[in-house]
Amino acid sequence: MPSSPGPLGVPSPTSRGVPPRSGGGTAPEPAEETASNLNSVTPVSPPMFSIPTTRTVLKAGWVTGVTSTIVCLCIRALAWIFRVPFEVKPLVGSGPLQSVPWLLVFAVPLAAGMIVSLVAAIFLGVRRAAGWVTTLGTLAFLGLVYLALSQPPAVLWSTRIWLAVMIVLTWLIVVPQVARVVGDGDPKLAAAYRTLPSPEVTPGA
Repeated sequence: MPSSPGPLGVPSPTSRGVPPRSGGGTAPEPAEETASNLNSVTPVSPPMFSIPTTRTVLKAGWVTGVTSTIVCLCIRALAWIFRVPFEVKPLVGSGPLQSVPWLLVFAVPLAAGMIVSLVAAIFLGVRRAAGWVTTLGTLAFLGLVYLALSQPPAVLWSTRIWLAVMIVLTWLIVVPQVARVVGDGDPKLAAAYRTLPSPEVTPGA
C-alpha cells in the first residue's frame, strides 16, 4: 500500500505501519537492537578497554591500601584515646612485650593492599579469578586474625580485639575490591566484550 504523504509531504506514521496510541498520536519506533552480554550486570557488553591490566590491579591495591591505612590510623588513635596498651609479643624470638609503633600501623595495611594486588595480578585472565583471589586473601587474613587473638596471656584482650578489628577492616577494604577488578578479566566475561569503533576525525576540526 503506498504511503500517503502528510501535510509537509512526509509519509505519516500510520501509513508506515506504526500503530496509533490510545490517547492520540503514534507509538515511537522500536529502538535499534544492541548486543547484550548475559554474563554482565549491564545490558550492553562493556568495551574492550574495560578488561583490567596489571597496572589496573596494582592501582586498585594502592587505593585500597591507602584507604585501609587511614582507617587503621583512625582506629589506633581511638584506642590511644581510650588508653589501650598496644603491646604485643615480638614477632621473632621471645622477650618482653613491645609497643606497636604508629609507623607499623601506617605501613602494614598499605603493604597488605600491594601484596594482595601483586598476587591477584597472577590470576589475570584465569577463569574464576575473583573466587581464587577472595579465597586466598580470606585465608591469609584469617591467619593474621588468629595471630592477633592468640597472643600470650600478658597481652590484654582489649589489645587483641583492637588488632583483630584493624585486620578485619583491612580485609573488607582490600580483598573484595581487588577481587572484583581481577574478576572483570575473566575469559568468560571478556569473550563478550565489544570493540568500539574509533571516532572519525573530521578534516579541519
